[in-house]
Amino acid sequence: MNRHCLPAFCVICLVLAAQGCMAAHAGDSVSSGQLKKWHKITLTFTGPETSEAADPNPFRDYRLNVTFTKGQERYVVAGYYAADGNAAETSATAGNKWRVHFVPDQTGKWTYTVSFRAGTDVALSSDPAAGSPVAFDGARGSLKVGPTDKTEPDLRAKGLLNYVGKRYLQFAETGRYFLKGGADSPENFLAYADFDGTFDTAELKRKGEAAGEKFIHHYAPHVRDFRPGDPTWKSGKGKGIIGALNYLSSKGMNSVYFIPYNIDGGDGKDVWPWTGPDERFRFDCSKLDQWEIVFSHMDKLGLMLHIIGQEQENDQGLDGGELGPQRKLYYRELIARFAHHLALTWNLGEENTNTTEQQKAFGSYIKDLDPYDHPVVAHTFPGQYDKVYTPLLGYEYFDGPSLQTNDTHAQTLKWIDRSAEAGRRWFVCLDEIGPAHTGVKPDSDDYWHDEVRKKHLWANLMAGGAGVEWYFGYNFAHNDLNCEDWRSRDHMWDLTRYALEFFQKHLPFTEMAHHDDLTSAQNDYCFAQPGRVYAIYLPSGGTTNLSLGDTSASFTVRWYNPRAGGSLQVGTVAAITGPGSVGIGRPPDDAAKDWAALVKLKP
Repeated sequence: MNRHCLPAFCVICLVLAAQGCMAAHAGDSVSSGQLKKWHKITLTFTGPETSEAADPNPFRDYRLNVTFTKGQERYVVAGYYAADGNAAETSATAGNKWRVHFVPDQTGKWTYTVSFRAGTDVALSSDPAAGSPVAFDGARGSLKVGPTDKTEPDLRAKGLLNYVGKRYLQFAETGRYFLKGGADSPENFLAYADFDGTFDTAELKRKGEAAGEKFIHHYAPHVRDFRPGDPTWKSGKGKGIIGALNYLSSKGMNSVYFIPYNIDGGDGKDVWPWTGPDERFRFDCSKLDQWEIVFSHMDKLGLMLHIIGQEQENDQGLDGGELGPQRKLYYRELIARFAHHLALTWNLGEENTNTTEQQKAFGSYIKDLDPYDHPVVAHTFPGQYDKVYTPLLGYEYFDGPSLQTNDTHAQTLKWIDRSAEAGRRWFVCLDEIGPAHTGVKPDSDDYWHDEVRKKHLWANLMAGGAGVEWYFGYNFAHNDLNCEDWRSRDHMWDLTRYALEFFQKHLPFTEMAHHDDLTSAQNDYCFAQPGRVYAIYLPSGGTTNLSLGDTSASFTVRWYNPRAGGSLQVGTVAAITGPGSVGIGRPPDDAAKDWAALVKLKP
């Protein structure tokens, strides 16, 4: 690959970010083995010498954008100031490195053109001509991209996770649809002692989930889950958080919910991306580089980044709740540094109270700046669904609700149906159950999690929901702010995996829809492609009749144990034949406990 440099600041480095930045001069070539479809490719430029505290502000008064092109494909990717280019290891606050991450979605030759401009508030402007060209502006080059060599669960084997106008997100490479299962707690996952500049600022905490002594995460119970060859920084830091992610992935989970900003009145008051808790226009290069090491490991493990931009207590903290300079710069830095991750959801805020106009402005700004068009959702209070979500129905820059509810099945049905009626179908996830002091209890307090399993996990999926994440209530050990050990809910992860496996292995779930009216039982759920396949969940076991309509076809009946997973089993009735309402029989054992029945058309 040839690179063309301007006379000043002429060094350009191109490497896979996982290996860090190595100096390369004009005319040097880069191993094609590092240039692969769906892999993160990093361009690092040598430019103006500056620092996090300097004026002009390197985050606000410089703007790096790189346009990558292949045929009709065109991505404009935002870049960022990277201090010395190795800040995760050096904790540098100064340097002359400027960086951009790109993920190609095609093999073959890509070309790129660099825009690097300086001027007051140029980073806040969408005008390509804003500011003045400086340093390496106008640099050009090309990349020869080959196929990935990764296998699942690594996201690079699956491709970008896209919103495609359906109830489920879809991986671009494999075409497979995504059902979410993961951790909603701790929401301050990034309040981790091994990250630079990370500490608890709270002196007086409000009652409830934020009560208690000052605290910062170490994830010491998960150090045992760290594996040789896993990433660390600064001579071995990071083993606790990396081990925690290893554990969660080993349980079959695929998503983690976390907040990068919880100061300005938020819970915990221990996470921020800036150089200090009182700063809003200068970012901590070393801390964010260390976050990136963790996020890249999540990619390898197949874990989606569910990034919660703010929470209710601080959603007026940036620009008084408006899309002003603080918020624009915050979104730009998050997008420039992290949008290349293949599975990522932008959440406008936990229990969000911004106005509809503000939410629409946030969604539009994020979608315009994010070259990969990751989905945008919003989380809200129970009872506020209509106020928040109804005005967003059909809005082109909003993709679904992040539900906090105790009425999971009904709310999932409602927003699937209403969004379809509005002409833009949402994917509907359950991301928090109440009450806030309870959530999902530790296994030691509630081993079988009957209520969670029946009324929330299966309730979301059987309505056509896109999956769940689990919140841990503040009255219990390892809660939403101080959870150190995800093994505290070890059995809940198993129960979640069993549900996901039923859908992924046994159902054409993207072709099915909720049909609770087809069964006679009062409290069951029916998910079906009528005439072909029916899934029936019986929370209290027993039996039900299934309406087969006018067909005289025959169907097999098999049973799935939501408490143990495993293979399908034969119950008291092995097959049924229409027409009309037909009894499906009873499960093979423990008939008073919950079971899922699978009724399929005989070939």
